[in-house]
Amino acid sequence: MFLSLDRNLNIANLKQGLSLLGTISTPTVHNLPFRAADFATLTEALDYSAQGETGANFYTGRGELYATLPYAKLREESRVLARKLLGAGLEKGDRVALVAETNPDFLRFFFACQYAGLIPVSLPASVNLGGHTVYVTQLRGLLQSSKAAMAMAPSGYASFLEEAGEGLELRLIGDPGIFDVLPEADIELPAAEPDDIAYIQYTSGSTRFPRGVVIKQKAVMSNLTGIIRHGVKMGRGDRCFSWLPFYHDMGLVGLVLVPVAAQVSVDYLDTREFAMRPRQWLKLMTKTKATISFSPPFGFELCTRRLRPGEAEKYDLSNWRVAGVGAEMIRSETLTRFAKALAPAGFNEKAFLACYGMAECSLAISFAPLFEGHSTDCVDGDHHSDFQEALPIANFENPGRARCFVECGKPLPEYEVEIRNESGKVLSDRRSGSIFVRGDSVMSGYFDEPEETARTLSEDGWLNTGDVGYQVDGRLIITGRKKDLIIINGRNIWPQDLEYLAEHQPEVRMGDALAFSVPSPDSDEICVLVVQCREADANVRANLTDRLNRLVHLELGMDVLVELVPLHTLPRTSSGKLSRSKARQNFIDSHDMSALVRETNSELELKQG
Repeated sequence: MFLSLDRNLNIANLKQGLSLLGTISTPTVHNLPFRAADFATLTEALDYSAQGETGANFYTGRGELYATLPYAKLREESRVLARKLLGAGLEKGDRVALVAETNPDFLRFFFACQYAGLIPVSLPASVNLGGHTVYVTQLRGLLQSSKAAMAMAPSGYASFLEEAGEGLELRLIGDPGIFDVLPEADIELPAAEPDDIAYIQYTSGSTRFPRGVVIKQKAVMSNLTGIIRHGVKMGRGDRCFSWLPFYHDMGLVGLVLVPVAAQVSVDYLDTREFAMRPRQWLKLMTKTKATISFSPPFGFELCTRRLRPGEAEKYDLSNWRVAGVGAEMIRSETLTRFAKALAPAGFNEKAFLACYGMAECSLAISFAPLFEGHSTDCVDGDHHSDFQEALPIANFENPGRARCFVECGKPLPEYEVEIRNESGKVLSDRRSGSIFVRGDSVMSGYFDEPEETARTLSEDGWLNTGDVGYQVDGRLIITGRKKDLIIINGRNIWPQDLEYLAEHQPEVRMGDALAFSVPSPDSDEICVLVVQCREADANVRANLTDRLNRLVHLELGMDVLVELVPLHTLPRTSSGKLSRSKARQNFIDSHDMSALVRETNSELELKQG
């Protein structure tokens, strides 16, 4: 359940925007030579796009267009707002915190910061009912961490932001109206430089308190060029659609900055509206004839789950040439189910484009080949866990448990990639280890965190991604996050393996399970599998628990503590990803570990007896 927010629309702007439907909401008329983000700064990119007839459209959860923002208008309003911000006493390099709701105001303020030489900091717009205190605490922490000088939130979030900013001596805080009435200073706007900081992107906070990733103009422009020219190969016939949050790197860089830098139109649906009505994604893709749209795997899964029998025929997804998928581990069966369910709508399974990236690299690191769909690399799971070597099933005499990974393709041309072991040695093909990358799009560091920066980014530019994987003929294959690895009796166990077993039970849906390990009083690790269960019948629940215990022991040769919890219990990060680290901490906080160990051992003895 999401907080319901009222939209205060500017009727005059809406009427003006609706008059432009012929150039924005319908297939776009292009009057500019196409440029694949070959600009030095974001302001230069918008200056160029503003000469054309493309822009952004915003839709309600009912699929109705409520606002349009041509890039020409975005540039004009951003420059006016930039002078107002500078006139209020801000100086180049000051941070401006923006609660990033999916609406035109965010774009105005983000680009106003670009023209004023200020640094925008996107804050999450994701208040759940009952989460008031948690959300305010989160906002306050981000305001303090970024040392923001000003902060803006849409009207529905302004009270939360104002509460979070109490006592922080911000120069100005409130909704857009408070900023719009500021006097416009009669000054010349500073010219953006490639070495200027473009923005600070906070990580999702799945491992610890979020860290502010510092991205310079030259870094993000390099990544935008790579995405447009090599990853997606965009052109004049393209149009984007997004429901991704603006405070997430894929939503901000991939679906706000990429369309501007490529001079193409983009259509937006609010993330909360998508969560409540996922089929609106399909409806609006049909209506706008968008060609490019990205999602984490759970978005495709949610659409498939909500689709009614025979409903697919009413959509037309034949224009969808790039269905990008990334931001979390990709499972082949999720994509296969979506493609099969939407085939009657003209969806082509070859549109799937698996990719790998992270905020610390602006966004994108690698893309699978275009128009080939997704491909998997199936290896012997036992051998991989025991020896960190990905041996293909076909080449192994007695294959044990198979693990299939979706390939994320070759890195963009700007990157060098190495797979390293614990001692830093570079590994050969099919040897699994930590993924290190170096390239022009890599961050400058974490804001005001020199020690954390030094641990993650070497002096010669190599970034430790924190991810684990291997390479095959230059193709990247991601196997998981290093922090999530479960080590039981010296053996490496990936949590995704346990979650996979749970999610393939009839009582459990995709995304309803998380696995992790917790310390026992005797310093050993206990493997825990927390499963959201819809069943109320005690016998059914007991049967599921026993079945999962047997399956884990059979498949992985280990014991596991299965805990069934109510729906909506598993925690998520601000970007919507399930958070194992938060689930682990919640589990530890809510259990007496000594008593839990005694109870678990007693149950095992009874079963074995």
